[in-house]
Amino acid sequence: MRGLSVLSDSVAWVSGSNGHVGKTLDGGKTWEWMQPKGYEKLDFRDIEAFDKLKAIVVNAGSPAFILKTVDGGKSWSEVYKNTDSAIFLDGMAFWDNQQGIIFGDPIKNKMQLLKTTDGGISWQDISENLKKQLKLGEAGFAASGTTIRTADGGKVWVATGGAISNIYYSANYGYTWKVYSCPIIQGESSTGPFSITFFNAKIGIAVGGNYLKDKENTNNVLLTKNGGKSWFKPEKPVLGYRSAVEYFNNQICFATGSSGTDYSLDGGNTWTNISTQNFNALQKAKTGNLVLLTGNKGNIYQLLW
Repeated sequence: MRGLSVLSDSVAWVSGSNGHVGKTLDGGKTWEWMQPKGYEKLDFRDIEAFDKLKAIVVNAGSPAFILKTVDGGKSWSEVYKNTDSAIFLDGMAFWDNQQGIIFGDPIKNKMQLLKTTDGGISWQDISENLKKQLKLGEAGFAASGTTIRTADGGKVWVATGGAISNIYYSANYGYTWKVYSCPIIQGESSTGPFSITFFNAKIGIAVGGNYLKDKENTNNVLLTKNGGKSWFKPEKPVLGYRSAVEYFNNQICFATGSSGTDYSLDGGNTWTNISTQNFNALQKAKTGNLVLLTGNKGNIYQLLW
């Protein structure tokens, strides 16, 4: 399970391998599981839910599909398909119920960008809007669907890693872009930022590392105070590789990954480890305090805080 969308203290959706999608209406106590018919072999790396009836899932790999349900998962409609052998979609984020964006690994050195303005019914390819070509070996990570983040007013950040790490930023719904260097660990296909989060337009956190050496924590968490233009190291880092990071409020933050979970009480400057259990994704409710973590073998946990 890597896809996670927590709406409230009661409603949340998850997605993962073998075409699985799950939904809870009671804060995680019970789950309804489903496999969209005809898509049972897909790896749904990201999910965006809008309420207990409407959700969108996207898979990693080729062919690439985007599916949407409006009846709580009873039926799914295919709203996008790409059979290019190089297509690999990494993550999805929405500004509101109508406008959303998906990014994927580069094809011919060009980051793949898709945008919807009708709630995910249709998707337009806006890859040409990003003029800068990605370097050889530069790509995204689909570890938790959170290397892309949106904020009010059309702001969107995308983090890349591998051979080189960058932050791609747009302030106008993906029409024009700026590129900032991200000085996190990089240089190998397994290194870079695996998750970013922003408390507001200026303050943010990036976490990652080397997923092949998940207990190492060399230069794998960075902070920004200017919207990603520049980054600096915290006083005390997370314990190891991390694939998801979230703000609980402006001071309390959580990060998780295959080698454990950490929290911070000072906005990400110092981190304390609370578990070494393997997780992929972590998210706080958009309206509420529920924090869920998803992991391997279908495991879903609630973080009690």
